[in-house]
Amino acid sequence: MNQLKKILIVEDDPLLQEFYKVLFKKLGYQFSVSENGDDIIDQVSTGSISLLIVDLNLKNTYLNSKAVDGLTLARYIKQNFYNLRIPILIITAYSSNYFADELLKDSLADDYMLKPILNFDKLTEKINKLLCLN
Repeated sequence: MNQLKKILIVEDDPLLQEFYKVLFKKLGYQFSVSENGDDIIDQVSTGSISLLIVDLNLKNTYLNSKAVDGLTLARYIKQNFYNLRIPILIITAYSSNYFADELLKDSLADDYMLKPILNFDKLTEKINKLLCLN
């Protein structure tokens, strides 16, 4: 299943980009890492993305030349590409359960995971569950 589905990871921190590259390669997923909103939209619009993992606190990501955060990007994709039914996993350092629940509602994301990611089994479980939605 891992080789047939492609994950797009949206992260603008170069150190975390490298972390995700090592982690997802080790986990055996087909993936790409991006930080440019327009590039992300191009990839999503092809219909080849099975799961989108988005950092909440994007600082260097632009969509149509406008700076956007992960919440805005996730909402934009859910509203404009609803026919593709791409599940979205938000990655955030915010730890409040209330905030996380509100985050899911506001962003239209399907699930979230808290940083730092220390439990790789839990991450793998969430990813596999979300990949089954698509």
